[in-house]
Amino acid sequence: MTIAGKKVRKLGRGYHLREYKELTNKKQIERLPLPDEGVIPLLQHLGETAEPTVPVGERVHPGQPIGNLDQYWSAPVHSSVAGTVTAIEPRLTDSGYEVNSVVIAVDKERSEFYPPIQRDHRPMQVDELKEAIRWAGAVGMGGGACPTYINVNLDEPVETLVLNGAECEPFLTCDQRQMLEYADELIGGAEIMMRVIGATKCYIGIEVNKADAIEVLAGRLNGRADIEVVPLQTKYPMGYKKNIIKAVTGRTPPQGARSSEVGCIVKNIGTAITTFNSVVYGKSCFERVVTVSGPGTVRRPGNYLVKVGTPIGHILEHVGVDTGSLAGHKVIMGGPMTGAAQMSLDVPVIKKTTGILVMPPSHVESQDTANPAPCIRCGKCAEHCPIYLNPGLLSVFAERGDYPTAADWKLDQCAECGICSYVCPSRRPVTQLLLKAKPEVKRIVKERRRRARARG
Repeated sequence: MTIAGKKVRKLGRGYHLREYKELTNKKQIERLPLPDEGVIPLLQHLGETAEPTVPVGERVHPGQPIGNLDQYWSAPVHSSVAGTVTAIEPRLTDSGYEVNSVVIAVDKERSEFYPPIQRDHRPMQVDELKEAIRWAGAVGMGGGACPTYINVNLDEPVETLVLNGAECEPFLTCDQRQMLEYADELIGGAEIMMRVIGATKCYIGIEVNKADAIEVLAGRLNGRADIEVVPLQTKYPMGYKKNIIKAVTGRTPPQGARSSEVGCIVKNIGTAITTFNSVVYGKSCFERVVTVSGPGTVRRPGNYLVKVGTPIGHILEHVGVDTGSLAGHKVIMGGPMTGAAQMSLDVPVIKKTTGILVMPPSHVESQDTANPAPCIRCGKCAEHCPIYLNPGLLSVFAERGDYPTAADWKLDQCAECGICSYVCPSRRPVTQLLLKAKPEVKRIVKERRRRARARG
């Protein structure tokens, strides 16, 4: 099979999920109205929580730094709005934990962002590009939230950049719309990232259910040899890092290896666009495109440009959801397979928020995590696991607390894709059991590697 004259690359194991993308994939990006109050967590990335750099009572403007930490594993945080800082206090986030946050009373008349600069990135030195990325607080916008500066700050060149436009989870179309509407920024971001990591080739992997995005980007590139669009089979989880590397390059990262060890760096297309904006326009990472959707409950599903710090309740009210009648519904931040159900509508959008989904009772099926049903050894989870693990067996080890044996069977390599729970006929919470055990298993694996190095 070919599309736009290019052969479609396939995924091995995985699962064909109902997509629900037709609810929003034709909806152009709209700017969401501002909330009355912005709540901006100082931890929106992997690593350490930033320290506030503004006091209560200070007036701030869009793009102004409001949090920073002089540590490598952190990222600056910026105000997304104009207004007055009314509090710096712990507030609930999508993780279910409270995080120290800057609370801002929004001045809706002064919250427009005007780019302070516009520059040609091509003459810039690599160190200048890295500093612009670091200052902007850019992170993985596909949900990973690793500071982009850390990903691209390498000692040795990496020959291949892979941009992940698979967007394989149901409902989500924010990446698809950005590829269509911000194609030039995406290509510019790819060029910047290639220079920073020393890459000579960039592949943009896009599932074939986004044929419009494939055609638009292929047309913009017009046969360029250094940047190439690669059509991908529509199958979940095609966007998982190891899967997309294998699909577009043919390389298979060994278990436990970093992608750079096979000459690749993988970044989300939203991260590339954010990189372009940070370098060319001096725009920090303070807003993002979010898909707001759900079967039957959301009156105006779509893709919205949302300020970081906007409470999800404000967003749902704007799209026609009766927030007082959500009993039995699940409100999920992220995708339905890897996202997290929320306990409060006061939780704010952060840099990594890809979607806000309202799932009605007919689409909600509970699994008893306190008293899991027994594994019936049917093998369905192993049949579909994209990492070629045996999740059912691993869940038994996890349930027993047998972490060393779970480590022997590579539980630490779990992609956390959720397929095992989705296909389990016993409705056993396989993914949750693995997630609960994973930190201890990773600790064991790390200690084993340390001992192996000590033995020489």
